[in-house]
This record gives sequence, C-alpha cells and structure tokens, in this order.
Amino acid sequence: MRILIVDDSSTMRRIIGNVVQQLGVKKGDFDEAADGVEAWKILETNGQYDVILTDWNMPNMNGLELVKKIRAGGAHQKTPIVMITTEGGKSEVITALKAGVNNYIVKPFSADILKEKLDGLVKG
Repeated sequence: MRILIVDDSSTMRRIIGNVVQQLGVKKGDFDEAADGVEAWKILETNGQYDVILTDWNMPNMNGLELVKKIRAGGAHQKTPIVMITTEGGKSEVITALKAGVNNYIVKPFSADILKEKLDGLVKG
C-alpha cells in the first residue's frame, strides 16, 4: 500500500507514519509533504498512491484546496483521501466531504481509528 502523508507539522507526519507502519505499511511505501503545494508536486512525479492522508490547516495550499485540486481531474482523481485535522465541527466535516474526502478523522486520534478508516477504503 502506497500512502502520501500531508501535514505541515513534522511531528504529526512522524506520528501518522509510525501508525501506518504499525498497520503493516513499510517505511519506503509512504511519502511525506509539508503542504498542498509539495504534495501536488509529489503526486505529479511519484505516480499512483493507494490513499492520501492530509491535514486541513497548512500554509501555501491547505488540505481543502489540495482535495479540490485532486478531485478536479487527472491521474489521482479517484484516489481515496482521508482528512486528518483538528477541525471537528459539523460544518467543516460537511465541507470536506462535499470537496471529495472519503473519510475524516479529528485529531487527536488513535491507531485503531486510523486503521478502521483505512480498512474501509483500501484492501492492502
């Protein structure tokens, strides 16, 4: 399973990376980006991913803008996206779902929650 982790916090990227490794994803099978701009460059150059895990609040291009850009067309249009964010309000969840995220996780979260959300999206 190839995963792209997008979060402006290096600590959060490390935590998510550790969780996906606990779930059986090898270190070489996930990439990291610090914002949507970097994530888009990675998506354009590194081929297909099985799932994209993105934060909402980031500089340059936030997670919502990234989701909209991915869903607008191209090779990654159908790639499952999970938004992992502190934005836990109902209106934020609805906005993200309308933009095209497949699932939504509010920080802080447990490894079990991430596993459950990933299991529902991809069979790795």
